[in-house]
Amino acid sequence: QAIASAGARKKSIRIGITGVPGVGKSTFIECYGQQLIDQGHRVAVLAVDPSSGISKGSLLGDKTRMELLSKESNAYIRPSPTSSALGGITRGTHEAVLLCEAAGFDRILIETVGVGQSEVAVRECSDAFILLMLPGGGDELQGIKRGIMEMADVLLINKSDGNGIPLARETAAQYMQALHLLPPNPAGHSVSVQMISALENQGILEFDEHLQFLVKNWKSNGSFEQRHNDQAIALFAKHVQHLSLQERWGNPEAQKLWSESLRALQEERTNPYSAARNWIKQGS
Repeated sequence: QAIASAGARKKSIRIGITGVPGVGKSTFIECYGQQLIDQGHRVAVLAVDPSSGISKGSLLGDKTRMELLSKESNAYIRPSPTSSALGGITRGTHEAVLLCEAAGFDRILIETVGVGQSEVAVRECSDAFILLMLPGGGDELQGIKRGIMEMADVLLINKSDGNGIPLARETAAQYMQALHLLPPNPAGHSVSVQMISALENQGILEFDEHLQFLVKNWKSNGSFEQRHNDQAIALFAKHVQHLSLQERWGNPEAQKLWSESLRALQEERTNPYSAARNWIKQGS
């Protein structure tokens, strides 16, 4: 509450960015971030790296992949591990966004891990959601979850350069055809499919101009504010769940019952659902 600033929030634009592995998210963010800084913006990059399910470690190599951007005085890059958090972002991402806005960063780029149905969490903390794909749809197009396509505001075909341009054009046409089969975007606009090359800095300016056009329309038709309201409600529900569990964990009786439930599961005297229901019920 102390860092929440309505003025900073109105000036900032939060952009969620995701894509398949190897699509060039870091290269795109560095190129786009440099362009935004040249326009006079202050850019914060909240990059989330996947954590190992075995060692729990994470590479956190985004600063090395964004070498030029990390040296800019008007840029801030914060890599974070997903740890046990689901949804493509880490717990605390929303609070980190608020801190960056309070510090004067007016463009917040949220780079997420992977592509999947669970990335609805990214939509819940961003104003615009950008999906990066590679040239060569085909089987890749079949493997994309419908949910992630429905959430995207702009779809970018990266690495559209050199000998890959014809394939990129074919891929863009496939995605445009696929998007016509999806329900209309709730914000009231058609999802644009654009060809870019982050490596050669091609199409990035056109993308930014289109994004500014979208944001202007969202603010005029009320969908920008409505999205903020929906995000606040979703965040409220998540905090209630998290704080409720924290309070339950602080009860010595709950900790004792947890250990007893684990033994019962190992000895096959109960099942996971019954054990969980009993653990919650005992705290009510």
